[in-house]
Amino acid sequence: MKKRLFIGLVLTLISLNLFGSKISQKECNAKSEKGFIFAGGECIQYVEFKGEKRGFLNIIVHGTWKEGTNILARYKTFAETININTDITTVAVALPGYSGSSTNHFPALSHKGIKNLSSNKEYIEFLGKLVEKLKTKYNAKIVTYIGHSAGAAMGAALTGLKPNLINNIALAGGRYKSGKKGTIHIMDFMDKLNKKTRYILIYGTKDKISKPKVTKDFYKVAKKYGLNVKLVKVKGARHLDLDMSDPSVDAITEMLDNQ
Repeated sequence: MKKRLFIGLVLTLISLNLFGSKISQKECNAKSEKGFIFAGGECIQYVEFKGEKRGFLNIIVHGTWKEGTNILARYKTFAETININTDITTVAVALPGYSGSSTNHFPALSHKGIKNLSSNKEYIEFLGKLVEKLKTKYNAKIVTYIGHSAGAAMGAALTGLKPNLINNIALAGGRYKSGKKGTIHIMDFMDKLNKKTRYILIYGTKDKISKPKVTKDFYKVAKKYGLNVKLVKVKGARHLDLDMSDPSVDAITEMLDNQ
């Protein structure tokens, strides 16, 4: 009897959308002043640090974390650091299923049944819509994308799907190719990439998730295709917080100082 009551309660909660976060566009717009933006069918929470340079925008995108992680609590200080160093408005976003962001169409990057959505074309197309919406909101002509891990892999692929959307991109601990059927990566678009886009490829010498060889091999391919690319080694760095390391921050700052 108790088991049946519990199952009934679970079904009721699911019908009320209390498992997961469904947020309508109207509800999202009402929270816009609290750091929410509606893009690609999702209500995305973000933190913002305003800079004095007009027409520029930095967008920070995290990697894969446990579903429901308050990712903005981790990335707030990093976003502020990039803002202070560059004097450019900088936002860090929480993808669907993280912090207060919705799961209207997409669950968290990693959730039960799926290890990672970072190579899913529809998800990367959603990310493109989010970048476009932020670009419009901040009236930005120059967009710099800073991605870590899954965020790096998706950002890299996005420069192939939408070659004119991102001007500068810093990729820390990313992945750039895969043999899995039905996935997309930047290596699928090498002939379509915008040669004016500036790439920074960052790797940690002790990264066991995205091993140094992954980034160094892609760097060679990028040079072969004539991309404007810089390789950054972070000695002794592991995968976690690679994007926040001093050499990474220094490389991003230098790139933005010279544009």
